Amino acid sequence: MVKVREDYALTKDGHIDIECWVNKIQAQTNLEDVDQFRRACEKSAEIDLQAFREDRLWAPGASSFRTGIEMAQVLVELHLDQASLVAAILYRAVREERVALAEIRREFGDEVAGLIDGVQQMAAISSIHHPLKGNVLGQSEGQLDNVRKMLVTMIDDVRVALIKLAERTCAIRAVKDVSPDKRMRVAREVFDIYAPLAHRLGIGHIKWELEDLSFRYLHETAYKKIAKLLDEKRLDREGYIKRALETLETELKAANIKGELAGRAKHIYSIWRKMRRKGIDFSQVYDVRAVRILVPDVRDCYAALGIVHSLWRHIPNEFDDYIASPKENGYQSLHTAVIGPEGKVVEVQIRTHKMHEEAELGVCAHWLYKGMDKGNKSAGYDAKINWLRQVLEWQEELGDLSGLVDQLRNDVTPDRVYVFTPEGHVVDLPQGATPVDFAYRVHTEVGHACRGARLNGRIVPLTYPLKTGDQVFILTSNNPAPSRDWLNSSLGYIQTSRARAKVTHWFKEQDRDRNIADGRAILEDEFKRLSIYDVDLNDLAVKVNHRNSEDMFAAVGAGDLKPTHVANAAQQMIEPRVHQLDLKLSGNRATPYDTESDIQIQGVGKLKTQVAKCCKPLPGDPIGGYITVGRGVTVHRQDCLTFLHLREYEPNRIIEVNWGGKPEAVYPVDIEIEAYDRSGLLRDITMVLSTSRSNVLALSTMSNPNDNTAMMTVTVEISSLEQLARLLAQIRNLPNILEVRRKRR
Repeated sequence: MVKVREDYALTKDGHIDIECWVNKIQAQTNLEDVDQFRRACEKSAEIDLQAFREDRLWAPGASSFRTGIEMAQVLVELHLDQASLVAAILYRAVREERVALAEIRREFGDEVAGLIDGVQQMAAISSIHHPLKGNVLGQSEGQLDNVRKMLVTMIDDVRVALIKLAERTCAIRAVKDVSPDKRMRVAREVFDIYAPLAHRLGIGHIKWELEDLSFRYLHETAYKKIAKLLDEKRLDREGYIKRALETLETELKAANIKGELAGRAKHIYSIWRKMRRKGIDFSQVYDVRAVRILVPDVRDCYAALGIVHSLWRHIPNEFDDYIASPKENGYQSLHTAVIGPEGKVVEVQIRTHKMHEEAELGVCAHWLYKGMDKGNKSAGYDAKINWLRQVLEWQEELGDLSGLVDQLRNDVTPDRVYVFTPEGHVVDLPQGATPVDFAYRVHTEVGHACRGARLNGRIVPLTYPLKTGDQVFILTSNNPAPSRDWLNSSLGYIQTSRARAKVTHWFKEQDRDRNIADGRAILEDEFKRLSIYDVDLNDLAVKVNHRNSEDMFAAVGAGDLKPTHVANAAQQMIEPRVHQLDLKLSGNRATPYDTESDIQIQGVGKLKTQVAKCCKPLPGDPIGGYITVGRGVTVHRQDCLTFLHLREYEPNRIIEVNWGGKPEAVYPVDIEIEAYDRSGLLRDITMVLSTSRSNVLALSTMSNPNDNTAMMTVTVEISSLEQLARLLAQIRNLPNILEVRRKRR
């Protein structure tokens, strides 16, 4: 973690010593006009002092001048030019209307004033980001215009985005001293908007700091727990890394490789994210012990990798070559994990000095502000700016802001798939993306005309999740028109907000009469499958915030209203005393756990539990249960030697347990399936039930040889109407299925 607040040299009267600070900055970077830089500091300090005298500070104890020089210090570390530093120093005074932008233009020139104006335009994102709900954006034309200006400014001069990142970095560093509401608002905005932006621009150390500091306030308990665990093992870890580095340094020198070696800090948010993503305990996060090797050139990277693998055994599936296949934001490095000294896992990163500079500074490593021709900008810089242009074009085409934050977040998730177009171009998409998402990523008209897909020479369903390395060929129709089924999330055709927005926009342009007819058909089909009858449609329309049934049908047909949302409301109207699933129709409530204990026991009724004295598990530890004779269930840590011994020699007495908390209520529901009989039909249906994690209570099937049909009745435990709708849709998509519906008891 970087140092949050810096101590500055002070004058005798207690103010920041400007001359001392200017000299410090001049030693760190090349100031073209020291007098102008000093004048900017003096003007900002003068404005700040006047505001203090008049009691017009923008926040209690706030200082526009101190904030300005803190921003400038961040920008110095990013190697920005003098105009950027001057703009940062004066920005807060202009934003708080202590000085007019026109006055700044007269005194410091058009370039500085233009940068400040651009950062002010970027501040518009704060006004449209909901402080409590996270990535929820407004829809007014004024807000749309502000975001367009923000994006245009970022594209024309990336320094604007970097100054704004510096400002938000200083803001999140300082929120410890503000009210809890403002602290949460700033943390949420930084986490949703600016940390992803820093990642996309490749500025690693800013991204990590923004993530860690915002995570500290958004998930305080988890942050403190991990920080404590890191601190407890810090001395042991540092000693271990020191010994590993000494071994590596000796071997590299013997091979005549000039390498710089250092331990690499694992950031708290990335540890928490890995624990959540993989469902593991802190002790299983192996790359907490990590080293980084910096070498002169690419050849040395692979030579160093060979030395590492010759010293210690490589862990299978834990090697990534981001040099041959860089990440989307330009990141390059070799990552490997080995079983190092004392049998402990160590992560090793190997890269050149230039790659390291790119990883830390991103777009800043490519930007020279004086005398740079457009042709001299690197491919990495152009790729980042082209991404911003794509976002801008999308917003202008749709006239809609609802997906902007999703686009920022989804485009920077670590789990991406990389697929090829027929021409061999690489397209990156979020994990789980389908051929429909790919088609809309290629071009809107390709998406509208999509009727099928061929992957690596074979036809696949449009719901097929793409995998890295697939070559995708979209089969198109001469009459472009997307399917309304694509908007039904339970069917799984679309996973990206971009594709969904394109389809929604297309249907909005169609005739209202057609939307009404299609919406009516969609709801009739949904109600039939879920066995929902005798609903007053006008009352239902009011319940889902529409004036009448025709407006409701039109909204469903246009994709503005989800069929599952309407079905939920209808279910509540029919059975108002029970949310979603009627206990009277569905039987008694079923819960798979012992609800009176701190520990949930899966698959059985109430049993007495006790914590094992050998390992003494604590809440949050991975645990397992052993059924004793007469003493209920003894709960062990899963890595307890006693438990591992019991699991090996008495596996029939091992039971799954989890830490307590109110379990999710589930209800038995009967599903009727009618299909043409075929070999493997029952296997396919049970596979869907298994992958959907639905607990099957009963299953019966009857075949009719006269018409070669089969009728099945399956009783499953369901927690919500949405889950039931998804399950019915998945079964309906199987071959030979004629009809699938919920059966009323």
